[in-house]
Amino acid sequence: MADQQPFQSNPPRTAPGSGLLSRRLMWPAGAFLLGTLLVYNSIDTPADPKAQQPRPAGVATATPGSAHRAVPTLARSIPKRISIPEIAVDAPFTALTIGPKGQLNAPPANDKNMVGWFQGGATPGERGASIVAGHVDTKTGPAVFMLLGSLKKGSKIDITRTDGRVASFKVDSVETFSKSQFPNDQVYADTADAQLRVITCGGAYNKAAKDYEANVVVFAHLDSTSRK
Repeated sequence: MADQQPFQSNPPRTAPGSGLLSRRLMWPAGAFLLGTLLVYNSIDTPADPKAQQPRPAGVATATPGSAHRAVPTLARSIPKRISIPEIAVDAPFTALTIGPKGQLNAPPANDKNMVGWFQGGATPGERGASIVAGHVDTKTGPAVFMLLGSLKKGSKIDITRTDGRVASFKVDSVETFSKSQFPNDQVYADTADAQLRVITCGGAYNKAAKDYEANVVVFAHLDSTSRK
């Protein structure tokens, strides 16, 4: 699992004065949906299908994590580390950006214990759906999210942020989607509360395409916050 196929996002929200990506624009809450699939490939060069265009949306879309106790959201703050004790994940973050072909760049393939977050979207704990992604394997063996698909409803994901806060998420569901029929709206829609999407490869490995045929997506919502 290395590069990703073309990826379109909302013109992302930024905190005042934060220069995250020069190509980004300010956007009102719920103004756009993420327009194409965030698809991780395996360990070789991906195909390069045409990118779709973002579609306007008037309101936040209901998601698997929408029926739960509301927790006050946090201000924007860069994530530092992710912890998922149930599957022995304890890994640092690296920021993911959009590449020249419109794809979301993957975390470094030579670091099996590195997780990426899409810096053009919500930070974990901030209002909206924060996108986190990592390798299921690399050329040298299993990687950080090898066991991601074994999480269950109620599993806990802790993300430590640079502001000293820990955003604790509770898993609502774990889904596997074919890459050819990836539900963009369900995964990337704007949300009225703080949610999390954790994504890696899944399904069968297609040797001819040198790619996994599906994505595992963990849907989670902010359950509590604390000081580190």
